[in-house]
Order: sequence, then structure tokens, then C-alpha cells
Amino acid sequence: MGELALRFVIGGTVVSLFAVLGEMLRPKSFAGLFGAAPSIALATLGLVVHKHGNEYAALESQSMIWGAAAFFVYAAVSSFVLRRFTFSTLGTTLALLPLWLAAALGIYRLVG
Repeated sequence: MGELALRFVIGGTVVSLFAVLGEMLRPKSFAGLFGAAPSIALATLGLVVHKHGNEYAALESQSMIWGAAAFFVYAAVSSFVLRRFTFSTLGTTLALLPLWLAAALGIYRLVG
């Protein structure tokens, strides 16, 4: 329970700091970049380094990079489909979620 509370406090603090950074930037569309994912990743890595050491944190970081690359593929295809066709946003993003998984597994297979 203590570790969960620590994650909550550290994660909340880092998310808040990144939200303040996002509010200071112009245009406001950059605020979303600093909203959750980077701050949660940094908080998680800090806890992983403390609990498991640098080597494990390096492995976790590598996995995060692969996931981000797979997400880029998913976001690029989703953006293309939404701009090109008149499908619903929710339907398109949900239908293309398997693409994210396929991209992540493909990257893992190539690199890992």
C-alpha cells in the first residue's frame, strides 16, 4: 500500500508540474503534449530506478520508446483515415487500435 501511495504522490506532482509547463507554452495545443504520458513515464522510471536499479530502468525505457514508436504509427494512420474519409472519430480510433498492437509487436520482433 505504501508504494501505491508513493506512486500516487509522485505521479500527481509530476503531472501537475508538466501541466503548468504546458499552460505556459503557446500555442495551447502543446499543453496536451505535457499532460500525462511523459510525466507518468518519468515518475515510473524514478520509482523503478529506486526499487530495481539502472539496468531494469534501461529495459523499461527501451520498452517505452518502442511503444511510443508504435503509437506514432497508429496516430499517423488514424489521422490519415480521419482526414481522408468521413468515419466517426471514436469508431476509427477504436478500429485501428489493433494496428498499435501490431506495430508494437513488429517493432519488438525487429529490435528485441
